[in-house]
Amino acid sequence: MPNQHVTPHPDGGWQVKGAGNKKATVRTDTQKEAIEKAKDIAKNQGSDVIIHRPNGQIRDRDSYGNDPYPPKG
Repeated sequence: MPNQHVTPHPDGGWQVKGAGNKKATVRTDTQKEAIEKAKDIAKNQGSDVIIHRPNGQIRDRDSYGNDPYPPKG
């Protein structure tokens, strides 16, 4: 499943884009909205959410897939 990237949209606002996709899956006004949408998609697909800063740097990452190194209880 492709990871979901939260990035600034070229025309303003924020977008959720599956890795390798040319078009945004979702476009929102705020980064917070985009993160919420990306998390919903990632939970359904068992993938990761990669959150980018406005300058493109990665600021955070959340995994909703099968973690190869799950925390030990």
